[in-house]
Amino acid sequence: MDLFEQAREEREKREAPLAARMRPRTLDEMVGQGHILGPGTLLRRAIESDRLFSSIILWGPPGTGKTTLAMIVARTTRSHFETLSAVLAGVADVRRVVAEAKERRALYGQRTILLVDEVHRWNKAQQDALLPHVEDGTVVLIGATTENPYFEVVPPLLSRSRVFRLRPLSPAEIMLILRRALSDPERGYGGRPLDVSEEALEHLARVADGDARAALNALELAVESTPPGADGVIRVDLGVAQESIQQRALRYYKGADEHYDTISAFIKSVRGSDPHAALYWLAKMVHAGEDPRFIMRRLLILAAEDIGLADPMGIVVAAACARALEWVGMPEAQYHLAQATIYLATAPKSNSVGGYFAALAKVQEQGELEVPDHLKDASRDGAALGHGKGYLYPHDFPGHFVPQQYLPPGLGGATFYRPGDQGFEREIARRLAEWEAARARQRATSSSQNTVPESPPGVPGGP
Repeated sequence: MDLFEQAREEREKREAPLAARMRPRTLDEMVGQGHILGPGTLLRRAIESDRLFSSIILWGPPGTGKTTLAMIVARTTRSHFETLSAVLAGVADVRRVVAEAKERRALYGQRTILLVDEVHRWNKAQQDALLPHVEDGTVVLIGATTENPYFEVVPPLLSRSRVFRLRPLSPAEIMLILRRALSDPERGYGGRPLDVSEEALEHLARVADGDARAALNALELAVESTPPGADGVIRVDLGVAQESIQQRALRYYKGADEHYDTISAFIKSVRGSDPHAALYWLAKMVHAGEDPRFIMRRLLILAAEDIGLADPMGIVVAAACARALEWVGMPEAQYHLAQATIYLATAPKSNSVGGYFAALAKVQEQGELEVPDHLKDASRDGAALGHGKGYLYPHDFPGHFVPQQYLPPGLGGATFYRPGDQGFEREIARRLAEWEAARARQRATSSSQNTVPESPPGVPGGP
C-alpha cells in the first residue's frame, strides 16, 4: 500500500457514516446479544480461540449486529475471510471463491471463511452450489439473514450449520451506543461542541425499535443538520430528534415470521377473551398492510372453532361483518373488523364443535359402517328390502323426540359432541342429558326384550 492509497482509506473512514465508523471492533465492544456472546458462551469461545470450524447462520432483525459480528471474526481469525452479498453475487461468484479457497488450502493450508450477507435472497440453486464445499470444509460459511432460516435456507445447508438468533436491542442498549458515539473522539462526536438532551436520546432509542444503525443514522442527521448556536454549540433537543427519526415502519412481511407470529397472537388473544390485546394485534396487522380478508377469514374460523354453540350469534356476527367488509371496503371496514374482534373476544368460549374430528377419526379407523336399515331411504327399497321399517318419526312423539338408534351397529352410545358449560351450551347440555337418559332407558329395554320400538298406529314411518 502506497501513501496515496493509505490517505484515501483514511479519508474514506472519516467520511463513512457514523454507524459504519462506530461499528464495534471487538467482542467486548459489542452491545447486547449476551445470550450468544456472553462470557463462556459457545460462539464467543469459538471466535476468541479462532476455532470456528463449522458454518453458522446469524439470524436477526436489522441493526442487531450480524454483519458486525462477522467483521469481528474477520479481524480475529487467521483464516482468509471473504464477503459476498447475496443481493449482488451469483453462482459464478461462489465458484470463484471456492476455486481460490481450494488453491489457498492446497498451497498454504489456510482455511477460508465466507460471509454471505442476506443469504436468504439466494435461490435454491445458488444455495445448493455452495453446499458441497461447506460439507467438505473448503469454506466455513457465515450466513447473515433477517428472515427465518428454517424457511429460507435449504435444509441440507441448514443441517450443516449452527443457527444463532440475534435479538432486537433494548432502548437502554441503544442509549449506551448513542452515548458512545457522542463521547468517542476518534470515530464519533467526542471532539465536537454538542449538547444532546436526554429526552432526545430517549426518543431516538425508543423509535429505533431495536435497530442500532437506525438510531445512529438519526443521531448523525440531527447533529449534521443542526446549525451551531452563537456560542458554537450544536444543540439537539427533543424536537430535532423527532424530525430526525420518523416512526419506524413495522417489521411485517407477508410470508415471514412476523406475519405468522402476529396473527397467532391475535387469534390467541381472541380465544383467551382479552379484547384489549386482540384490538392491539388487529391494529398492528391493519397498520402494516395485512389483507383484511385474511383477518376476517381467521375470525370466521375462530367463531366456529373456539366459540361455536356457546354463543351461536358469534358466527352470525362474524359472517355479517365479513359481508360488510366486502361491501364497504377499507378504511371504513376497520369498524367491522373491530366489531367482530370485540364480539368474539367477549363471547363465551367452547371448542366442542371439534367433536367432528373425533367422529372423522372413528370413520378413518373403522371405515364407513353400514347405515342401519330403519334409517335407510324407504322410497326406493322399502317394500322389497324393508328399508326404513321401524323408523320412528320424532315429530309424532311428545316433545318431538323419541329414543332410537342413529349410529351404526357397534357404535351405540359413542359420544363425539360434548357441550361445554358456557353460554348457550349450558341449555344444550341439559337437553342432551335428558335425551341421552331416554336413549339409555330405551337401549336397556331393547336389550332385555330384544325388540325394536314400533311406530304408533297410523304413522307411516317418515321419509
